[in-house]
Amino acid sequence: MIQIRRLAALSAVMAGALMLQGCLVGAVVGTAGAVVGGAAKATGAVVGAGVDAVTTSDEETRARREREQRDYEREQRRCEQRQAQGRPC
Repeated sequence: MIQIRRLAALSAVMAGALMLQGCLVGAVVGTAGAVVGGAAKATGAVVGAGVDAVTTSDEETRARREREQRDYEREQRRCEQRQAQGRPC
């Protein structure tokens, strides 16, 4: 009886995982391990940690984009300097 319940829980979690994308799938698979182990409190902790690990705040996203823009502009300036010296980029 317990095996059937564990199998059903694992099946439900895995079916849900197929609908998710990216790194969140790893968090759900980790949750499936917690469900099979029978630790309900661990399940909530694993889900929370997994979601925190894969979500980024708007501030982090903005900072990353600004950093990428600065890197791009720096590379463009270097390329222009090389071209002015007659060298390829």
